[in-house]
Amino acid sequence: MHHFTRLFPAAAVGFTGQSLVSHAGTKILTELIDALGFRGLCEDRLGQFAPSGARHRPGRLIASLALMLAGGGEHVSDLDMLRSSPGIFGPVPSNATVSRFFERTVANPELFSYGFETLTRELRSRAWDAAGNFEPGGQATAADPLIVDLDATLVTSHSDKELAAGTYKGGYGFSPFIASIDYGTGNGTGEILACVLRPGSAGANSADDHIRVFETATAQLPESFFPDGKLDGQRILVRTDSAGASRKFLWHLHSLGVQFSVSYPVPAAKAHMIDWINDKQYWQPALDQHGTDRTNAWVINATEVIPLKDYPPGTNIYLRAEPLHPGAAPTLLNLDGHRITAFLTNAPRWHGPFLDARHRARGRCENRIKTLKNTGLGKLPFYDFAANQAWANIAALALNLTSWLQLTALPEGHHARSWDIKRWRYRLFATAGKIITRARRRTLLLPDRAPEKQLITVLLDRIKDLPARLKSAPAKPT
Repeated sequence: MHHFTRLFPAAAVGFTGQSLVSHAGTKILTELIDALGFRGLCEDRLGQFAPSGARHRPGRLIASLALMLAGGGEHVSDLDMLRSSPGIFGPVPSNATVSRFFERTVANPELFSYGFETLTRELRSRAWDAAGNFEPGGQATAADPLIVDLDATLVTSHSDKELAAGTYKGGYGFSPFIASIDYGTGNGTGEILACVLRPGSAGANSADDHIRVFETATAQLPESFFPDGKLDGQRILVRTDSAGASRKFLWHLHSLGVQFSVSYPVPAAKAHMIDWINDKQYWQPALDQHGTDRTNAWVINATEVIPLKDYPPGTNIYLRAEPLHPGAAPTLLNLDGHRITAFLTNAPRWHGPFLDARHRARGRCENRIKTLKNTGLGKLPFYDFAANQAWANIAALALNLTSWLQLTALPEGHHARSWDIKRWRYRLFATAGKIITRARRRTLLLPDRAPEKQLITVLLDRIKDLPARLKSAPAKPT
C-alpha cells in the first residue's frame, strides 16, 4: 500500500445553510452601481422593456448581468452564482425572465439601442464628474487630445446564428467593430465607447463602417465635448491601424476638425523614395512609452519625400525604422536591416518621436478588446442578431464598470490602476465572505487575512462619498 505525503492540509468537506457568499468582493461593484444612480437611470431609459408591475425591472436585470460578466461568468445560467446569495445581490431574475427580456429587445432593437446608449452616456458623465482630476476628457486640448481607438476583431460562433458568416481567417462568426478610450500609461485600462456587431464577412477597411462606429462612439461622450451642440473635434484624436487609412474616412474626420493618427501601408512602388532618406543623420531617435530614447530606432517626417495625393490638407507621413525582429523576412521597404513602417497624422504637433510613440501606444486597444471578449463578447449566446448586439452592449458595460471603479475610487499612482479584469477577479472579486445579522443590521464579513483588505477598504470608502462628489461637481454647460 502506498502512502503519499500531502502537499495541502487535509480537511473534510461539508455543506451548511449559513449565509456564506462566494464572490463577495463584487460587493464593491454593487456599491458603485448604486452610487451612480443606475436603477433610476435604467428605469427612465429602458422601463418600457419590462411589463408594468413586473418584479424584475430592467435596472436589476441589466445590472445583474453586468455584475455576473464582470465577476467571470460567461452564460446567462451563471447568474445562479449571484442567485445563491440574495443577502448581497438581492433577488436575481430567472433565466426565463432574462430570455423574455432579450426577446423584447429583438422586437424593437432601435429603441433598445437608443435607450442603452443614452443610459451609458449619462453613467459615463457621472463617473467622469466623480473622477475629478482623473477625468479622461477634462484636460483634453488640441495639443493633448482625448484618444479614441478604432479596431475590428473576430468572434467565433460555434453554432448557426443570424448574420453569422465566414471570416477572412477561415472561421465562422462575427466581426464586431470597437471604439475605446485610451486613458494613457498608468491612468487605467481605458473604456469601451461602442461595440458595433457586424457579420463575419464584413471588411476591416470599410470607410462607411469606420464612420458609423466613430459617430456611435462620439455620441457617447459627455456634453462638454459638444459646445453649441457641435462636436469639438480638435479635442479628439482617432487612432486606427492601416484599415482606417481610407481617404473617405480621413476626409470625414477632417470635416469635423478631428485629429487622426492612422497606420499607412507604404506602396512598394515608393520604396526607392525611402532609400533617398536612408541616411540616419536626417532621422530622430524614437522614444519609448516613458519618453526615453530607444536604441537603434528612428523616426522622420517624410512628407516632402513621399507625396500624398487627395488626402486632407495638413496630413503628414512619418516613417519609423527599427531593427528587423529575429527570423523576420525582409521586404523591399526593409533597408540596411531595418523594418520601415509609416503612419499618417494631421496633429498640430510636429515632434516626430512623440507622435510616433503616441501612435504605437495603439497596441493597448488590443488589451481592451481582449478584456471585452473576457467580459461577454467572446461568447454570444443568442440566435437573433439584435439580442447578441444587446448582449455585446452589456458586456461593454461590465468592462466599463471596472474602468470607472479605477477612475473614481483609486488614489493617484495606485498599482491597481494597471490591473486587467482577470487580476481584479482573482485578487478582489473572488474574495469570499459571510453575512451575519446583529441588532437587525446585516453585515458582510470578509476575511481579515484577505490579501487586498486595504484596497477593499479604500474602494468602499471612496465609493461611499461618490454621491457627494457628484453634487459638488461643476455644473455642465447647456
